[in-house]
Amino acid sequence: MEEELIVVTAPNEAGRNFIKLLMYLKRPFAALTNNAKEERELRKLGVPKIIRLHTNNTDEWVVPEGRIGRIFIFENSLNLTCRYLQICRPWTPCSIYVITQAHHSPGIYRGLGADHVIHTLNGEVGFLLK
Repeated sequence: MEEELIVVTAPNEAGRNFIKLLMYLKRPFAALTNNAKEERELRKLGVPKIIRLHTNNTDEWVVPEGRIGRIFIFENSLNLTCRYLQICRPWTPCSIYVITQAHHSPGIYRGLGADHVIHTLNGEVGFLLK
């Protein structure tokens, strides 16, 4: 049986540290991005699979190949996080986590499909992989 692919957005240091943890644990994952600069940074980190899509073009919102499991969205902006939730919710029946350092209402994210909104000051959420 094919192992589920974890999907992660990593627009900040917390997200990149989470990716490093996934690589250390040898978990199958893909990084999701919407821009070339971030894609280059992910490649420098050694990310094996990158999903790059145009967040404004709904025609490009196709489900990636493979079985998608949990999704971890590290918040960079309210707008982009909401867009990622709209894109990713149909990809999986598994949990979607939004990791934030801001104080936006968790109801916004839950209304768009997030199962868990994690508020953190230091971005350390490795415990979610247990």
